[in-house]
Amino acid sequence: MGTEEIKKELNAASWFSQLAYDQWVPIPVSGARPSARYKHAAAVADDEKLYVAGGSRTGRYLPDVQVFDFRGLVWSSLKLESKVDAGKGKENGAPEVLPATSDHSMVKWGNKLLLLGGHSKANSDSMIVRFIDPETHACGVIETSGEAPVSRGGHSVTLVGSRLIIFGGEDRNRKLLNNVHALDLETMTWDVIATKQTPPAPRFEHTAAINGDRYLLIFGGCSHSIFFNDLHVLDLQTMEWSQPEVQGDLVTPRAGHSGVTIGENWYIVGGGDNKNGCPETLVLNMSKLAWSAVASVKERDPLASEGLSVCSVLINGERYLVAFGGYNGKYNNEVFAMRLKPRDASRPKIFQSPAAAAAAASVTAAYALAKSEKLEFPNLNLNSNGTGKNSTGQDLAFEIDALKEEKKVLELSLTEVRAENSRLAEKIDEVNGSYAELSKELHSVQGQLVAERSRCFKLEAQIAELQKMLESLQSIENEVQLLRRQKSTLEQEIEHNAAQRQGSGGVWRWIAG
Repeated sequence: MGTEEIKKELNAASWFSQLAYDQWVPIPVSGARPSARYKHAAAVADDEKLYVAGGSRTGRYLPDVQVFDFRGLVWSSLKLESKVDAGKGKENGAPEVLPATSDHSMVKWGNKLLLLGGHSKANSDSMIVRFIDPETHACGVIETSGEAPVSRGGHSVTLVGSRLIIFGGEDRNRKLLNNVHALDLETMTWDVIATKQTPPAPRFEHTAAINGDRYLLIFGGCSHSIFFNDLHVLDLQTMEWSQPEVQGDLVTPRAGHSGVTIGENWYIVGGGDNKNGCPETLVLNMSKLAWSAVASVKERDPLASEGLSVCSVLINGERYLVAFGGYNGKYNNEVFAMRLKPRDASRPKIFQSPAAAAAAASVTAAYALAKSEKLEFPNLNLNSNGTGKNSTGQDLAFEIDALKEEKKVLELSLTEVRAENSRLAEKIDEVNGSYAELSKELHSVQGQLVAERSRCFKLEAQIAELQKMLESLQSIENEVQLLRRQKSTLEQEIEHNAAQRQGSGGVWRWIAG
């Protein structure tokens, strides 16, 4: 379903309650809109305002900060003041408070917004960290220590506790990166993270998310010639990379998309491959590692754009996705919202293989069944005259009920595992059947190949005989040519002799006459 303009006018105070679930809706905006753009940075502060910083339009970097108020549905421009050079005027040569920047990242930390990296005309060898105070409108550069990453854009920044994890990107020389850095926000100290196993291929314009404060997920992105749809996981405890198997819907390669996590769900919006936009809104259940599509728009819709931003906002206890900007052949400046349907929380299955999960569930279920069947409570006295004994009996009763509930849950898990095993067995049978059919086809093709080879051998023998015949015909042709020449010579001699005889007979007749 496309994001067609809604006919009725929404009430600014309650627009969120009028939205349908899992459907993108363009929000009517009062007053002027900011310049259309893409590759900007965005974040929500105080769950009431969306902050948009910088971006790019027609090859030009933008320096502004725009604010969208979810209550009044109105845009405003944030006038920043330099924390260091607030008293200097432009006539004194004061630098820009916030340089025009694109492909950077914004993260909310405390009561400030942090901006990291990006491409701009301001030259810097290492990544610069800036801040914006939404209350005081102060803006400045934060001094950091340690080994800072090289300046880059199109990277990902993920907040994990009090650390920011930076991955990938493209530096000023267009070199693609796949290294990992961490910034401690308490001490503002950079660290280089040494990882093990095979990392993702160098890329930019990807997305990243954190699950359980331990697993860093990297999805999609591109190199200078390839677009990715792979999922990589970095265990932040062991610092080992892995590429787990994923389930669910097929995901097309994309870059320039945007993502936001809500609980165990990671929502992915937009992106493309420089030819076509990605119209579906995806959600990855990070515990089950299963993809699914929750909504879809038309291919030329602003939500099927590259370089858009997506954030989540909490309004009256409900979560909404909010998207802005992007480029899909034209630059966009509309605001879209999606009211999220509540989704059931699943039991943790963090990055276990299906076999390991099935085995663990089977063993746990069997152990729990055996334990619950053999429970004995000797000397159990629930006499009401003894309050202590009565309390103990109630506790034991609660434990029994809890164990029974756990038994039911484990039995359900065991049933699910058995059903999964049954489905896998059916798939194996199908594969075996397909293999048998392919084997028959292979034998048939091999038989045909043998017959064709025999036919080729016969044709080669016939060709050899014909060549011999051609050689004999050539010798006969030579003899015929020789005979023709001899015949011609003989005819010439006969004609010459006849001419001589005719000449001698004429002389004698003259003498006689």
